[in-house]
Amino acid sequence: MSGRDRNSGPARSERNFEDSREDEREERRVGYGRPPVATQFRQGVSGNPRGRPKGARNFATVVAATLGERISITENGRRKRITKLDAAVKQLVNRAASGDARSLQLLLGLMQTIEARPAPSDPQQPSEADREVIRDVLRRMSETSS
Repeated sequence: MSGRDRNSGPARSERNFEDSREDEREERRVGYGRPPVATQFRQGVSGNPRGRPKGARNFATVVAATLGERISITENGRRKRITKLDAAVKQLVNRAASGDARSLQLLLGLMQTIEARPAPSDPQQPSEADREVIRDVLRRMSETSS
């Protein structure tokens, strides 16, 4: 009698082959978080080959650069060169002073926002939080040296 007669199932090598095919099917299963193999990114190849171009600027950078540009204005009969931001603020203040309700409301809102900000601290003077950290470090240094 051969080994196959005693054992009703497939031979050991056939079982291993079937198990490996099952593993392959399991690996190729498609679903959430498991895209088809054909659509997956190839290893070592970027999923965004062109990417963001070098030197591309975001909106805030473009606005800051534009507001920083200089323009010529005539003020009291004299020509001056000021930034676009300065010119815009002058126009807003002048319109608010002439009684334009919308400009006045916008100007007052800007003033409240500016006043609500904390005053910038002097970088030479440590804040209370800095002083607390310094005290803690000095205390620990004195404990280790004792």
